[in-house]
Amino acid sequence: MPTSTEQIMLELVDKDGRTIGTAEKLAAHQAPGQLHRAFSVFLFDDAGRLLLQQRALGKYHSPGVWSNTCCGHPYPGESPFAAAARRTHEELGISPFLLREAGTVTYNHPDPDSGLVEQEYNHLFAGWVRGTPQPDPEEVADTVFATPEELAKRHEQGPFSAWFMTVLDAARPAIRELTGAAAGW
Repeated sequence: MPTSTEQIMLELVDKDGRTIGTAEKLAAHQAPGQLHRAFSVFLFDDAGRLLLQQRALGKYHSPGVWSNTCCGHPYPGESPFAAAARRTHEELGISPFLLREAGTVTYNHPDPDSGLVEQEYNHLFAGWVRGTPQPDPEEVADTVFATPEELAKRHEQGPFSAWFMTVLDAARPAIRELTGAAAGW
């Protein structure tokens, strides 16, 4: 794991998700963006509510917006599953008691505020969590568990990350299988 003074490197991938090289994190996000490996996590409580996080105001990319439970980038050579579990604990101070693959999605979402571009081959994960999040304030400003109805209302009021609906929609089949039809996802 890099120290705070080291550059964070990301895996660059082709359209099929095969590793083709590495790039420094900020450089990979500069317009027009370089396709790189990422992950997105969706964790649910026993009531079937989705854990959302509000990104910390100090984040250089998409500060203060709401998004899925956790998202990030594996280190080169790190499996997306291991990275997803690691970052969920680092950011939220909790670990999933079940985490499973929920597919992949590729997208290109420019952030008009920062000028940065999320051009990602994103590995999706869904699972269950118990306990109260203890977020790292440098990463997460707030958290909330939301039903589908509460999420829809919150999303109308915004702001959410540019990638949120893309990754949620791509993960929905696995989320429905995980939470059951009664949860409404």
